[in-house]
Amino acid sequence: MNSRISMVLAGVLLIGALIAGYWGLVLSRPTEPVAAPVVSVANTVATVEDQSRQPVVVLVKDAPAFVPLTAADLAVETLRTVPAGSLTRLDQAIGRMPLRTLGAGTWLNEDSFSAGGPLARMIRPGERALAVAVDEVIGAGGQLSPGDYVDVLLFLRQDAVNAEQSAQVVLPAMRLLSVGDQMGLANDGQPAVPPPVTAEERAQAAQRRAAARTVVLAVPEPLLSRLMLAAQAGTLRLAVRSAEEQLLSRYWAGENAAPDKLASTNRDLYQFTQLALIGPPKRLAAAGGEPGVRRGIEVIRGAQAAPQTP
Repeated sequence: MNSRISMVLAGVLLIGALIAGYWGLVLSRPTEPVAAPVVSVANTVATVEDQSRQPVVVLVKDAPAFVPLTAADLAVETLRTVPAGSLTRLDQAIGRMPLRTLGAGTWLNEDSFSAGGPLARMIRPGERALAVAVDEVIGAGGQLSPGDYVDVLLFLRQDAVNAEQSAQVVLPAMRLLSVGDQMGLANDGQPAVPPPVTAEERAQAAQRRAAARTVVLAVPEPLLSRLMLAAQAGTLRLAVRSAEEQLLSRYWAGENAAPDKLASTNRDLYQFTQLALIGPPKRLAAAGGEPGVRRGIEVIRGAQAAPQTP
């Protein structure tokens, strides 16, 4: 009996040992790590950029003037920096007709459908855009930039008309619209033409500006003829005004003080009466007779007097 019990106990213990050994093997195996979700830095940056970008309607090909735009002419791009006033939906441009030729890649806004070229959109009512030939000396050493204000000086040499040489300010505070092919801001504060984007394009634009041979000035209409006469009468110089001068942008803006400035400028002119927009000096009538009548000279010899005609 005791031997049977011992055998049973031995069998139970053997089975328990086998179970314990198997369980120990299972627990001793290295567990496989749970795969963590992979987060890509590039994907995170792209997601953030997509949220910060905004849609802009652009032309995918050249659009001629007076031809309505179709969906095939347009595309929507997302930009990080959106130009002010840009159209954001295709339906805002489809069917509308640009009044001037627009190149491919142009960002569309309301000005894209308004009349006038870049210069016409840079001047105020009552102003005219007039080009003036310059060189490195006349153009302040090639350092002029659109948006600068300059005084136009005139140098007159001594000749039969001018008794002595003179220099004077013919037109004060003229606004520079363009220097060569570089243009400034339109009246809405936006660039009249798209600015250069790459560093190479900016460097080329700076070189062209330094080598410019023409500048365009915003001239009040009453002063147009004066500038033309000055350009033909003598040598011009452009003197740059300080950017810290107050109210330069409103100097010739048609305010109440503009007529006084014009009158003061006319009074300051000398040695060239045509620039002052006045007529030539009037001939004085001969004293004691009608104009143009030549009088003789009375010669007295003792008690006799006889008129002599020279």
